[in-house]
Amino acid sequence: MSDLRPMEFGEVLDGAFTMYRRNFGLFFRLSVAISAVPAALFLYLQFRFSGTTPDQSMAVFQTHLGELIGLGLLWAVLAMCAKVMLTAGAIHVISASYLGRPATLGEALRLGASKIVPLILVGLGKWLLVFIIYLVGVVIWALLVGVSGVGGPVFVVVVAVGGGIALLWFLAFVLSGYALTTPAVVLEELSSSFDAFGRSWDLTRSHKLKVFFLWLVGWLLTWFVPFLFFFGLGVLVSLRAPSLQLPLVVVNTVVSIALAAALPCVYTLMYYDLRMRREGFDLQLLGQQLGIG
Repeated sequence: MSDLRPMEFGEVLDGAFTMYRRNFGLFFRLSVAISAVPAALFLYLQFRFSGTTPDQSMAVFQTHLGELIGLGLLWAVLAMCAKVMLTAGAIHVISASYLGRPATLGEALRLGASKIVPLILVGLGKWLLVFIIYLVGVVIWALLVGVSGVGGPVFVVVVAVGGGIALLWFLAFVLSGYALTTPAVVLEELSSSFDAFGRSWDLTRSHKLKVFFLWLVGWLLTWFVPFLFFFGLGVLVSLRAPSLQLPLVVVNTVVSIALAAALPCVYTLMYYDLRMRREGFDLQLLGQQLGIG
């Protein structure tokens, strides 16, 4: 049984990737079980338009517009469900590891399925809020840039750049404040799933910068770096060996599935770290919340 204790920035990352490495087989099976359908649909769309010219692709799109829109919406829904279920399952695996109890695929899937509706509602609410903030911010930014024209081109550039940076900072600030809504929904008894917003904001108070950089480093390592690698490899393959493009897409999809649980591990340890710092959260409380103590 491991000890729960406050962790520094590097310890959260190291602990998250250590948990991921130790439970890689279970995480991979969990990712495959949850992500197989949306991944297969994505591959179908890739194969459907492979080897076609732009004119042929446009003709297919015009002929099967309704079908493609339906498939796109279906993929979006399945991908969202897979993401929240995988995060909930990863929380179960890590929590069981802390309690010294072997986690099982069935338990992780059942927990994810039981929380899927509130997690989707909270996720949609979060991104709707971010979208509204973005729209309002863009309108204000455009008005400020327009008004700053009276000060000359240099002043316009300063206002445009400064306003853009301020908008991005505010969006990052809000997202960091609501970064722990998913662990709150999964691990806590809330009177309403939307109480997770206030709960996450309270936990991240005075720690939003740490939360943002933990997310940033985790995102870079688990998504952006692999994306750059496969993008560059894809360009090289398209120039040197076009016949290998589709196998490369399949390999890229498998790697994405394998890495899918890594970022939820970071979020989970980040949640435990902040609860321990603010509330003295311990293994007994963890076991009581999950019923596996």
